[in-house]
Amino acid sequence: MNKTYLPPQDVEGKKWYIIDAEGQRLGRLATSIATIIRGKNKPTYTPHMDTGDFVIVVNAEKVAVTGKKSSQKLYRRHSGRPGGMKTEVFSKLQARLPQRIIEEAVFGMLPKNSLGRKLHSKLKVYPGPNHPHEAQKPEKLTIQTIPGGEK
Repeated sequence: MNKTYLPPQDVEGKKWYIIDAEGQRLGRLATSIATIIRGKNKPTYTPHMDTGDFVIVVNAEKVAVTGKKSSQKLYRRHSGRPGGMKTEVFSKLQARLPQRIIEEAVFGMLPKNSLGRKLHSKLKVYPGPNHPHEAQKPEKLTIQTIPGGEK
C-alpha cells in the first residue's frame, strides 16, 4: 500500500525573505509573494499543508500600477451595517495605507479556507524601507530570483 508523502513541519526550517516593492508592478509582485508564502517554489510543496516561507515587503508606498489604474481601480470595504459600503481609489489608498494594497492583492491569491487564513500571518508589509525583522536574518530577493522559480 502506498503512503502519501508528508513534508516535515518545522518552524526552524522556514526561511525569511525580504522584497523591495519600489518600482515593481503590483500584480507580478503579488504572484511572486503568494508563490513563496504558499511554498509552491519548493520541491516539498503539498497543497493541503503550510510548506511556505515568510515574506517581508518594504517600500510598499512605491509600488506601481500600469495604465489608468491609479485613478480607476477601486478598493471596497463594508462595515456590516446597511449602507456601510466605503470605496476608495488606488491613489488615495496608497497615500493613506500603502501596505493594504499589497496585502489585498496577495490575500486574493491565497486559498479561501483555514489554510489561507493561516498563511496570512506569513506576510509582513511595511510602507517604508525599515522593518523590525532583522533578527530573522531575511534573505534579499528580487522578482527574477524567486527560489525554485523558472523566471
